[in-house]
Amino acid sequence: MHFDLLEHHTAIGFKNPEPDFEEKKFRDLLKWGIIDRIKGIRPQHPDHYSFPLVYQKNDFKHAHEMPIALTWIGHSSYLITLNGINILTDPIWSDRCSPLQVFGPKRYAVPGIPFEDLPPIDVVLISHNHFDHLDRDTIRRLGNKPRYFIPLNLKPFFDQLGITNISEHDWWEGDSFKNLQITSTPAQHFSGRGLRDRNKSLWCGWIVSISSFKLYFAGDSGYFSGFREIGNRFGPIDIALIPIGAYLPRWFMKPVHLSPAEAVQAYLDVKAEIFIATHWGTFDLADEALDDPPVKLREEIIRKKLNPDLFWIFRHGESRTPTMEVFDLSHNQRVVLNAIK
Repeated sequence: MHFDLLEHHTAIGFKNPEPDFEEKKFRDLLKWGIIDRIKGIRPQHPDHYSFPLVYQKNDFKHAHEMPIALTWIGHSSYLITLNGINILTDPIWSDRCSPLQVFGPKRYAVPGIPFEDLPPIDVVLISHNHFDHLDRDTIRRLGNKPRYFIPLNLKPFFDQLGITNISEHDWWEGDSFKNLQITSTPAQHFSGRGLRDRNKSLWCGWIVSISSFKLYFAGDSGYFSGFREIGNRFGPIDIALIPIGAYLPRWFMKPVHLSPAEAVQAYLDVKAEIFIATHWGTFDLADEALDDPPVKLREEIIRKKLNPDLFWIFRHGESRTPTMEVFDLSHNQRVVLNAIK
């Protein structure tokens, strides 16, 4: 399927244009969230997980002095440094991904970087407005200095916070920031923070290009043909951050959340080199245990006989820089970066 510019627009918001996309209804949410729990169908989860923080301030600083570096904060939040430009993806430092900090899904792992240890942030990439991806308190703390790249119709949220340094885009649109080119890409998901704003704002992923180096942040998505089109338009991609969690039960989650096996296929579709796992290990949002997605991801890597060294599963607070052959961003040529992993 070819994703034309307006196929995902409706008179009141947005939709997923894939012909076989099945949008779940409120009754499906009630069945999964309440009825299945009462019936004992939903599995019991541990009260505690072992997600140790491995953050070391000196190692973190050293890593982010390299041309390319990434540190996992948790869930879909990464700090990415590209040639001295610091980028945050879907940042959340709050204890809960919820409208209020007294209820809702809580963190099972502390943020990988203390907020006060962050370097000056230049760019923030927002994929959509769900509470585990767009956190009001974190945006307030970041303030108006970074440039926020956001999907369509999210501007009112930022207006309420007095944030004016925004760049709002439809799929396939984008803008430059210094020597970066940042482009919105399709995703198969949905939006909404309440009962009356379902799909009123758009959802997306982002391609960040500098010279001939490309990084893809998928945001949150179910599996769809758009991954192949992203690969055809932008591939080969050097680094792809792809979600692997919140995928069970499949009858409910499949339209909007990748399973680990589907995440591997998405990685192949976008023609990426390094796979970085996102959207797991932080908030309990689905029926699988929080530490299950990496297990299933490794099984799929083995099943497909792929190189496990190209699949990076970070620990909270871990910093890595590519050891693959990538572009030296300061000289625009292929080199091998023998750096921290």
